[in-house]
This record gives sequence, structure tokens and C-alpha cells, in this order.
Amino acid sequence: MKNTIFTGAGVAIVTPMNEDGSVNYDAYADLIDFQIENKVDAIITCGTTGESSTLGEEEHCSVIKFAIDHTAGRVPVIAGTGSNDTKFAIELSREAAAMGADGLLLVTPYYNKTSQRGLVAHFGTIASNVDAPIILYSVQSRTGVNIAPETAYELSKYQNIVAIKEASGNISQVAKIRALCGDELDIYSGNDDQIVPLLSLGGKGVISVLANVAPEVTHNICQLYFDGKVKESAALQLEYLDLCNDLFIDVNPIPVKEALNMMGMKAGPCRMPLFEMTEAAKDKLAATMTKHGLI
Repeated sequence: MKNTIFTGAGVAIVTPMNEDGSVNYDAYADLIDFQIENKVDAIITCGTTGESSTLGEEEHCSVIKFAIDHTAGRVPVIAGTGSNDTKFAIELSREAAAMGADGLLLVTPYYNKTSQRGLVAHFGTIASNVDAPIILYSVQSRTGVNIAPETAYELSKYQNIVAIKEASGNISQVAKIRALCGDELDIYSGNDDQIVPLLSLGGKGVISVLANVAPEVTHNICQLYFDGKVKESAALQLEYLDLCNDLFIDVNPIPVKEALNMMGMKAGPCRMPLFEMTEAAKDKLAATMTKHGLI
């Protein structure tokens, strides 16, 4: 059995920006503190929600280092270091590991894509060249590539490939991954509306967008389940289902940044090509946030 990086709610944290598009590190510090003070179980920096695709290499490393340094061991920090260029993913992963990241989040190759055999070669090569725990990230809606259960099984044979963030939305696929891999591959939900179903299949928690605005709620959904209070856990997830959905009323992370701005958290704008929501969408999101007492 491999070591688990974290259990519970990991936040796929936004990267706050100033109006000129530069990273707002003061706001980032406040967001990290807000998360930890409200019971989040891990910080995942420079993922999809952190706009990693528009961060330059030096900037990407700077954001990772800041998250690690400011978190200062209070909770694990997992760094997004995936790429569609295997060589670059190795370089970025080595840098993050040297900075002290507790784990690495590696998304499937995007745009150029690859076959399932290619995924085994890509992730296996990275794992063989990096001394840090790795979480695979399967999100076909973003990358066009799905990690098949059989591929996950082959990759679970690498000692430092310890988990998968499953954002396919396919519960049957998750069940098959669990059946094939057992305790050799931890599973985290990549969808906030499916936390409880994945926990019921032996999942360890969630890498969450919702946690940006409601970290304690997201933590509690997991903790209640772990405490054997399954009905209460499911009820809490269903209570916040409307907010989970409205945080994807536009392309992530546009809505969650808007929600944080509504809360006074200074997340700032997204970098182009992501663009601000319509007024109608903002009004809908604000109504849901108000309903839950977040603004």
C-alpha cells in the first residue's frame, strides 16, 4: 500500500490576478490563509482552476513556490506540473519537487493528445524521472484524452504514481479503476457534485472548485462520510448542489473568481482568452451565493 497524500477536501485554488493581469501575491496569501483557517485539507496550486495554461514557466514556478512557502507545512501542497510536452513536464515537476511540493498533479496531454499506450509512456517517463508522489488527472472535457481504467492500472504499478483525480463524470469508470487498482491508486473526485458517490467507492476525497468559496462545507461533506454519517454527508452535498452547478455556469475558473470577488476576496479577473461572465450569469450566481449566506 502506498502513502496517501491527503484525505478530505483539497482546494483547486485560483490564482488571483491584479487588473493588469499580473499575479496578486498579497491576495494569494489571504486566500491560502482563508482556506486553512476554514478546514481545507490540502492546497492544489497551478491546476486548471489556477489558470496554469496562461502562466509562463518562471511565473508558474513562482506561484508554486509562494504557495509552498506561505502554507509552511500547515496542509499538504500539490503542484500542477502537467504538460502536453513530456520533457517540459519532467523539468517543471523536478522544480516543484525541489521546492518542497508534497505531490504533483499531472494532467493528460492536451491538443496533441496521445493514445492509451502513449499515456503509459508519458506518465511512466515522468514518474521514472521525478522523486515525488504523483496524482494523475483525467479530465477529458478539457484535454480530449481519457485515462482508461486499464491504463490507470498499468500506471499504478509505478511506486510514486499514488492517486488519480477523476473528473470524467463516469461513475462506472471510477468503479472499474477502484476494482482494478485497489489500494495501489487513491481516487479523488474531480467533480464537486460527485463527492459522495466517489467516497462510496473508496475515494479519499475531492480536489474541489467549491472549496474556494466554501472550504469548511467541502471538508465537512468528506468528514461526515468518513465519520460514518453518510446520510448527513449526502444531504450536505445535495444542499450545495445548486452552487456546485452555478460555479460552472461559464468556463471554469470564470465563475469561481467572480464568486470570490463577490465575497471581497480579490481574486481579480481571469487572463484572456477567458472573459468575464454576462450580467445575467453574474446575477444568477449572486443569488445562489446569497442563498447560502456567502455574500
